[in-house]
Amino acid sequence: MTQPGLETLDYRFTGTRPAGAFAPVLVGVVGSGNLEVLLEPAPGDGCSVHVETSARGFGAIWAAVVRDFHTRHQLAGVQVSIHDMGATPAVVSLRLDQAAQELRP
Repeated sequence: MTQPGLETLDYRFTGTRPAGAFAPVLVGVVGSGNLEVLLEPAPGDGCSVHVETSARGFGAIWAAVVRDFHTRHQLAGVQVSIHDMGATPAVVSLRLDQAAQELRP
């Protein structure tokens, strides 16, 4: 459930690198200027990204950061959930990369 005052954004991509079976991955901490990223297995070849952020009005920046992440990792069969408290795009990219790194064998 979305908290009042949070903006919710959703993105979906088709991936080429199936993540396979994995335990959920959590990186980061929800706090001022930071965020947490949760990766969970999902059926199919999609990569869905759900963002809840306290920084409203930055949809174009979120779209660019998430698209860049997907271009680099091409994950398939993954649900990404992001809970943000005002992290910069560089911190968002760092946390996404940290989470994706946990999926490598």
